Amino acid sequence: MPSRFALAVLAGMGLAAGAVRSGFKPKPVPVPQLGPDAFPLPEADPPDDMDVIAVPTGVNHRNALYAYRGGSYFDRRDFYIGAALVKHPQGDLLLDIGFGRGIDQQFSTMPKLFQKMTKYSVWRPAVDQLAAAGYDMSRLDAILLTHAHWDHMSGLPDFPGVRVMVSRRDLESYLNPHMHGRFGPPFSETHFEWDPFDFDGGPYLGFPRSLDVYGDGSIVCVPSPGHTPGSIVIFVTTAAGLKYAFVGDLVWQREGLIRREERPLASQMWADFDANGTRTNIIKMAQVVAAIPELVVVPAHDQNAFADLGRLPHVKTDGITLQNPVDLAKLP
Repeated sequence: MPSRFALAVLAGMGLAAGAVRSGFKPKPVPVPQLGPDAFPLPEADPPDDMDVIAVPTGVNHRNALYAYRGGSYFDRRDFYIGAALVKHPQGDLLLDIGFGRGIDQQFSTMPKLFQKMTKYSVWRPAVDQLAAAGYDMSRLDAILLTHAHWDHMSGLPDFPGVRVMVSRRDLESYLNPHMHGRFGPPFSETHFEWDPFDFDGGPYLGFPRSLDVYGDGSIVCVPSPGHTPGSIVIFVTTAAGLKYAFVGDLVWQREGLIRREERPLASQMWADFDANGTRTNIIKMAQVVAAIPELVVVPAHDQNAFADLGRLPHVKTDGITLQNPVDLAKLP
């Protein structure tokens, strides 16, 4: 039987050919219309000195066709690979971690076909950027993963002793040696300071459960299984009134929510644990976006989204050219 990767390649070839021939225009995922008061803003009391900073570590060279249905094969998209540093007086968090110092060796343990399909460029690992910025590592409370895939956790060995927050369900999946998107040894045999969590809070913006990390409403996680069994969305609210939704790989680019376009079938076949679960959570997030226009949606691989965030001081990253933010209101 052909491997999962081989099937994805064949499906992708067919999808690309069809898109080029016919200008493929899929129907958006239908989203039920809700009343204006469907999602009242949850209470939050964020501290005054909170900040959210982009920490780009590299890119994965892709195109829009790969990212969402209806995207163009000729629309090159360099997928952001990196982290976001959330500064909080109770302890800073790195949301994901991106490429680390050992990425080349780590990547060599992935399936050979996946290696051939994937081309990446490394800019600068997060640990080196923080050092160059003079960051006080004692402020770092934890690394909080949106999900446990290779491109979100490569840099974990660069932060020995730092606890790694991950949903309990995703940690259980990661520890399964057959999980897709997992490095082989020695990474897979490395001991990390795992801190698995459950969702002990009530509903939040239409999601059934939640975890308020610091108890002040400033950083709230909700379950969004689909891409992986334990994927999460992280909502961040600052004292300045900025509201972010770090959606991980629920969608790879903002168009996935604004246009409500799933990943193409070829991408779903190898990337999503449960495509139906992904679709369900795209609908939930699309409803939240419609109800809260000021919400800044940050897919983990969208450079435009991370271009909206702050930067570390005194850090030079060779070759980095984050794209300019797009006007979401003008997207068709």
